[in-house]
Amino acid sequence: MAEPDPTEPRPAQPDLTEPSPDKPDMLRLFFALWPDDATRDALNRTGKWLHRHWGGRRMRADTLHITLAFLGSTPADQLERLAACADTVKSEAFELTLDQAGYWRHNRIGWLGASEMPPPHLDLVGALNVALQDAGFPVDARPHVPHVTLLRNSAGGEVPECTPVVWPISEFVLVVSRTETDGAHYDVIRRWPLDLNQG
Repeated sequence: MAEPDPTEPRPAQPDLTEPSPDKPDMLRLFFALWPDDATRDALNRTGKWLHRHWGGRRMRADTLHITLAFLGSTPADQLERLAACADTVKSEAFELTLDQAGYWRHNRIGWLGASEMPPPHLDLVGALNVALQDAGFPVDARPHVPHVTLLRNSAGGEVPECTPVVWPISEFVLVVSRTETDGAHYDVIRRWPLDLNQG
């Protein structure tokens, strides 16, 4: 498995200063796949199981996702331009099977990923990043590695076999990240359905 997707959002420090005409309101944003309730429950169970093997800090169930494109700190007045980029993306719905647990030693993250990537997933990531790049937003040129972060500050160890999580993908979303006293919180602010009739 390749190195982690650098678009993985990281908790931001809150900006306690008042916005001024010279300093626009900023939002920490990323596009993502957001699980339905059944998939979230399955991912959370896998997180509990992996925690028994590797320890560390489990991610809260409400934060579980797969990042498609990480934008970072972005002026709030760019939201409509971002939405226009996403509006151009045409991709079919698909299933993503997450069947491979892994550990990245350099950042002590335990994750669940896919041993095989369905072509529609790659098409979705490619189309979204092309639209963002054409509009002048920063994109990462390195290969996309779909994964769900389940553990942080983990000791890792031997990689155990896991029960696959089959995730039906029917939409992608735009998410804003905010930092509170108990850690990072993510709010979905826009949704785009995928085509259920293709394929």
